[in-house]
Amino acid sequence: MKLSSLPVFFLLILSSLILFSCANQNQIRPGDSLEVAFDKAMAFYDRGRFGDAAQAFETVITVGRGTEIGQEAQFFLAESYYKNRQYLLAASEYQRYHVFFNRSDRSPDAQFMEAYCYYLLSPRYELDQTDTFRSIELFQLFISRNRSSARVEEAVTYIDEMREKLARKNFSAAEQYMRLGRRTAVNFRAAAIYFGLTIDMYPETSFAEKAQANQIRAWVYFADNSTVSRQEERYNKAIEAYETYVQLFPRGANRSVAENYFDRAVAGRDSAIRQLAGN
Repeated sequence: MKLSSLPVFFLLILSSLILFSCANQNQIRPGDSLEVAFDKAMAFYDRGRFGDAAQAFETVITVGRGTEIGQEAQFFLAESYYKNRQYLLAASEYQRYHVFFNRSDRSPDAQFMEAYCYYLLSPRYELDQTDTFRSIELFQLFISRNRSSARVEEAVTYIDEMREKLARKNFSAAEQYMRLGRRTAVNFRAAAIYFGLTIDMYPETSFAEKAQANQIRAWVYFADNSTVSRQEERYNKAIEAYETYVQLFPRGANRSVAENYFDRAVAGRDSAIRQLAGN
């Protein structure tokens, strides 16, 4: 090693030792008081080192269970996981907080955040929606328990957004069955059922009106591809779906589509009746 490089080498070693010493001082050590341990955990949190903060808060909770500091650490443990984007762990710790400390001023916030974590976990509409259903359930519980909270309106907005997603999933399933109907006519019946589910389960969403109109179409296609002996019954289902459409959406955007398929249903039913009478 050249002599000229020695100062730089020793400077690097010294810097590393200083950093190690500082990091070591921030770790919770045996003998630290509960207050000191909590302060060290908060130091990690304030510097954005949320993984280290979570570990430190876990230690504080273990040692300080049943104390005010332990209660505070429980909340910041949940916050640490949340800010570290570990939403499932965060939801679990927020739940633990509002269950064990339900009289705390922070309990409503913890309830809201538990629901919000599942909202953040909610995937695209095509995927499994277990987390979406869980989030909606938790937001509804939050609203029922905290009607005067300033965050109720926010919770309602998230619920509406997720219900729109669920409606889209049902509607997309119905459209898929419509496409499959070209292969097997019974898929048109499945499409009609899924359009009906969209209307029944999510009547307030933007998909409800279009689903009702498309249900008429699905029943017509199913009847068109049925034996004559079953056509009257199935065209009547299309006519009933149209009558429901007119009641629910008298000025719906798809009114002309609904009327077109209603006319086809009436004509198809009358034709089937005549054929059966002729036999």
